[in-house]
Amino acid sequence: MSAVLNEAPTSAPSSGWADEPAEAAASGAARMKIERETHKLEKRLCREVGKAIVDFNMIEEGDKVMVCMSGGKDSYALLDILLKLKARAPIHFDLVAVNLDQKQPGFPEHVLPEYLASTGVPFHIENEDTYSIVKKLIPEGKTTCSLCSRLRRGILYRVADELGCTKIALGHHRDDILQTLLLNMFFGGKMKSMPPKLVSDDGKHVVIRPLAYVAEKDTTRWAAHRNFPIIPCNLCGSQENLQRKQVGEMLREWEKRFPGRVENMFNALQNVVPSHLLDGSLYDFKSAKATGIASEDGDKAFDKEEFVAPSPSLPGVQVVQLS
Repeated sequence: MSAVLNEAPTSAPSSGWADEPAEAAASGAARMKIERETHKLEKRLCREVGKAIVDFNMIEEGDKVMVCMSGGKDSYALLDILLKLKARAPIHFDLVAVNLDQKQPGFPEHVLPEYLASTGVPFHIENEDTYSIVKKLIPEGKTTCSLCSRLRRGILYRVADELGCTKIALGHHRDDILQTLLLNMFFGGKMKSMPPKLVSDDGKHVVIRPLAYVAEKDTTRWAAHRNFPIIPCNLCGSQENLQRKQVGEMLREWEKRFPGRVENMFNALQNVVPSHLLDGSLYDFKSAKATGIASEDGDKAFDKEEFVAPSPSLPGVQVVQLS
């Protein structure tokens, strides 16, 4: 045995000690890259959420913000980023996490309380059997979202009053806002989306969406990095015929084939020109008359605009479309 131990090998083994420094270096480089990308993601999330809060005056000094927690990736990300911003914000505000347990069969009711307790954030679990109401009133095969959201909204407003909350934060992100825009255009005949901030119909509550500038792919990546204990929605998440689901898939396909298109669509929501649409309540077309004075809202609609985009089938070739 000692002879074997003392004998110098004539060649290094292909996958032994001699390979470890190179493997360790490669592994270390990979880890560093992941850490850099994760740090960039965190900075981007904090920057975009912070910008939305400032742009729309979502959170003010002394606010008590109720963060609605569904157990999905977006609400986890919302709470996580708000906690980070709270620690560095120039104003003082409080957070309270609220989950509505709708008594869906198989709902793991221990998951959220255990997670929220680990964060140290104050939280409240509200128990209301809206699941039975929805299943009783909505025929089998029909979508349940409309009734479910109305019931949930009413309960959350009541809880906000009971907890003394001044703002209600929801986890809708940029993609949700665009999906709502397209759904209203396709099926409702309205140019309407989700506002980043709104006052409830009764005038008593302010609802905010701090993730308004955040892409869904970023909340997905952040949830995976943070290893949030995701809870699937058995009530509506499995409805394959949901129009919102189909529109979401269409947006993701567009983003894959035409990078930048979805971002441009979102930017359009912040650059509305009423004089170049058809809504007479937003622009007085009937009274429009020649005044002899130059106007920014004049005949620019007739100018030819060039929209340059790469062709998905011909790399490097640009397609120019004239309006």
